[in-house]
Amino acid sequence: MAAQPVSRMLRRVLRSSVRSCSSGALVTQPHPGEPSQPAVEVPSGRRRFLREHAAPFSAFLTDSFGRRHSYLRISLTEKCNLRCQYCMPEEGVPLTPKADLLTTEEILTLARLFVKEGVDKIRLTGGEPLIRPDVVDIVAQLHQLEGLRTIGVTTNGINLARLLPQLQEAGLSTINISLDTLVPAKFEFIVRRKGFRKVMEGIHKAIELGYSPVKVNCVVMRGLNEDELLDFVALTEGLPLDVRFIEYMPFDGNKWNFKKMVSYKEMLDTLRQQWPELEKLPEEESSTAKAFKIPGFRGRVSFITSMSEHFCGTCNRLRITADGNLKVCLFGNSEVSLRDHLRAGASEEELLRIIGAAVGRKKRQHAELFLMCQDSPPAVPSISFRDSLHVQGRRYRVSFSSQTVTLWKGGWPPQTPLLAQRWLASGLPQRHYSSHLDSDANPKCLSPEPRAPATPSGPLPTSDQLTHVDREGQAAMVDVGGKPDTERVAVASAVVLLGPVAYKLVQENQLKKGDALVVAQLAGVQAAKLTSQLIPLCHHVALSHVQVQLELDGTRHAVVVRASCRARGPTGVEMEALTSAAVAALALYDMCKAVSRDIVLAEIKLVSKTGGQRGDFHRT
Repeated sequence: MAAQPVSRMLRRVLRSSVRSCSSGALVTQPHPGEPSQPAVEVPSGRRRFLREHAAPFSAFLTDSFGRRHSYLRISLTEKCNLRCQYCMPEEGVPLTPKADLLTTEEILTLARLFVKEGVDKIRLTGGEPLIRPDVVDIVAQLHQLEGLRTIGVTTNGINLARLLPQLQEAGLSTINISLDTLVPAKFEFIVRRKGFRKVMEGIHKAIELGYSPVKVNCVVMRGLNEDELLDFVALTEGLPLDVRFIEYMPFDGNKWNFKKMVSYKEMLDTLRQQWPELEKLPEEESSTAKAFKIPGFRGRVSFITSMSEHFCGTCNRLRITADGNLKVCLFGNSEVSLRDHLRAGASEEELLRIIGAAVGRKKRQHAELFLMCQDSPPAVPSISFRDSLHVQGRRYRVSFSSQTVTLWKGGWPPQTPLLAQRWLASGLPQRHYSSHLDSDANPKCLSPEPRAPATPSGPLPTSDQLTHVDREGQAAMVDVGGKPDTERVAVASAVVLLGPVAYKLVQENQLKKGDALVVAQLAGVQAAKLTSQLIPLCHHVALSHVQVQLELDGTRHAVVVRASCRARGPTGVEMEALTSAAVAALALYDMCKAVSRDIVLAEIKLVSKTGGQRGDFHRT
């Protein structure tokens, strides 16, 4: 199980008791078992003053169901430096003209008004809030508002390590960092950009500066990262993290499908199989999270059950978009422009009446989405990315599995943040990618030696008629109901002739679109699982294993794709292997087509198959 080695690894790496932060000051990091540093919060004296002098809560921020809205989320920008698949289409979104966005002064004017009426927590969001140039100044001015207890930020972490010391000094109280995978290659696939190392450095910096807990938001998507639940939870053993698993929610452009959603109960069952002692913590008032803790662990784990068990009844949140619209519900379409009224010279009283009317119209719950997801989606067989991916090269080898401890060894520069050292592998002149986790490097990787021609070997029983055509000549699916279940393995291959220019860019990982080998590899794995949806008369096969290898062939300026599939059942997996190899080759073409369209996909063929009534087949 991956959880225990990862946990032990992190404890070893973070055990040093003294660290230097960017300011040069020494920050003490307690050993496990010792009391942790206090969270960065409002000073206790100020909290006591606010409690003793609390004013009656504003009627303008109380809706018809008695919910008091004391939490305001302000979007500082629509822009983002990532393109997360569950959040934004690859091409991005149309941006509002700058003149229509809230100015800094307008943001502070609205914040001042809401705080005056009872809001005591403000969270800055986006887009990505930390790409706004004056974000530190905004935090500093918000910190001056009397009555505001908490200032938080939700960030993708790319700019966090650089800005956090300034943000902390300005008054930032809490941090939420989005991170959906602990596998660098998968991170790049999910967000369509590089940056995993920077996110890890941001998490390290937050811990170093005393934030506790550091909240890590993970959107769980079936077939993509649900196999990493245990690894994420293992991080909480030695680190002051609150890992928050978020049910996959629909947004425009993310091609939401309920089958991709992993429900809270399903995630909880997975965790309890590994940690039966997992205990539920008391729920805080108006909290969106169901919190749990493993006895003896420093951190905790939470679930945001937006889809399976909504928390609308205690919702106390309001949102202001970057262009100044007030949203009383994240899922609602109803918005009112505070910007327009503000620029038209509306008084505070007029703005409050507008806000109060919008809050008063807030519905009891986002019913239409809740009805979509009352039943948990069925379990869909998927291949564990974490258990099936390794990347190796001439200078280093990285295995993404329970053996991740090997990644922390060896001469890292002393100034490198320790939590990030695991992820600082760089591109290599020669690379070999395989989705199979084996114990020894393939000695044929990157071999320039020509291969012998493939020829069939051994007898191959054949049929005297097409099996997918009935007696009347109509297409028909073969009935495999009476066939015995046997172990089936098939291997297929393809060759992509790139040409010298594209080959060199792939070899050095310099394509602007990203790492072509990783993307092709992922495409091959996904294609194998979706074969029955692509090839009309194929049966759905519950694959137990998929392996996709990509080898660089310098003599031909080519990439050789080799796909292997395994399953136990009544039908073979040749089509799964062939589809995997073909789609991986197509993905590689797509990644390289901007450089050259003189790319040839060749030699898509079955290499071998075993199992089944028709016997085995092998090319030699």
